[in-house]
Amino acid sequence: MTIRTVADDAGVSIATVSRVLAGAETVDPALRRAVQVSVRKLGYSRNTIASALRSSKTRTIGMVLPEIANPFNTDLVQEVEDALHARGFQLLLCNAHQDVEREREALQSLLGQQVDGLIVSPVDATGSMEAVQAAARARPLVQVDQRIEGLDADWVGVDDERGIRQVLEHLVEQGVKSVGFIGARETDSSGAARHQAFRRLCRHFDLSFSENWIMLGEYSASFGRSATASMAEQGTLPDALVCGADIIAIGVLQTCHRSGIAVPKDLQVTGFDDIEFADLCTPRLTTVRQPLEAMARQAVRLLLEDGDEASVRLALAPEMTLRESTGKPAS
Repeated sequence: MTIRTVADDAGVSIATVSRVLAGAETVDPALRRAVQVSVRKLGYSRNTIASALRSSKTRTIGMVLPEIANPFNTDLVQEVEDALHARGFQLLLCNAHQDVEREREALQSLLGQQVDGLIVSPVDATGSMEAVQAAARARPLVQVDQRIEGLDADWVGVDDERGIRQVLEHLVEQGVKSVGFIGARETDSSGAARHQAFRRLCRHFDLSFSENWIMLGEYSASFGRSATASMAEQGTLPDALVCGADIIAIGVLQTCHRSGIAVPKDLQVTGFDDIEFADLCTPRLTTVRQPLEAMARQAVRLLLEDGDEASVRLALAPEMTLRESTGKPAS
C-alpha cells in the first residue's frame, strides 16, 4: 500500500495526504477528516524512518525532568505531550532522578536519537549549565519551570513572586502574624525564587518569622514530614507554614495529623502547584495554582515557532485556590 492509495480513497491529492500525515495545521478540516478516515479504514502506516530520512526531521521532541515522581512534573508532562500531539509531534521523556550526570546522559541520548528539539527543566541552577548549554547549541531548546540564569535559551514558567505574594496576602487576611517556610534548596531555581520572595514579602507585610521556622530541602512529602517534626520539637510553631510545593505541604499535614496539631486551628498550611492530591488530602489544601496548560502550550510554541535571536522569558500568572487548610469552608 502506498500514499497514493490513501489519496485515491480519500479523493484528495498526494500532497494533501502528506501534509496531514506530517501534522500540518494549514489543511482544510474536511480534507483532514477524509484523509484520517481513509488511513484508519485502509490500515495505512507511514514509514516513519524513511520519511525522517527524506525530511531530516523525526517529529520527536525530547524532554528531561529532574524527578518524574513529583506529581507536578507528571501533570506537566501530560500537558506538554498533549500540546505536541496537537502539532503532530511525539514526546520522548527522560527522568534525571535529581542527578546532573544522569541529566547529561539523557540529553546526549536524546540528541543521538535525532530529536527535533528539547524541553528541559534543569536539575541544578548552576550544575546543569554545561550540559544544557551544549544541548541548546545542538538543537532548539526551551526551559520549562526550572531555569538556569544566563543560559542562551527560552524559558517558560510561573511568576513565583506573585504566587508567594498571593499566599501571604491571604494569610494576613486570615489574621496570621507569624509564618514559616518549607521549600527546596537554593540549587533549585523555583525553590530559590519562592524562598527569596517569602523573606522579602514577609517584611513588606510585617509578618514575623524565625530562622528556626525556615527549612530548605527537597520537593517531597518525606521532607515535609521531617521538617515539620523538627520544628515542632524545637517548641513554638508559627501561625502558618508556607510550603514551596504541594508535595511538601502534604507531608506537613501528615505530621500535623500524627502529632495532634490541628489544621487550621493550631497551624494554617499552604502549598504551591495545585496538584490533584491537594484537593484529596485532609484538610484540603489551600495552594497556588500553576497554569500548566498555558505553560506547556507556550513552551511548545517557542520551541517550534520562535525565530527571535534574543531569549524569551515568560513568567505566567498563578491563581490562588482557597481550601480548608487555611480555614476556608469546603465548596
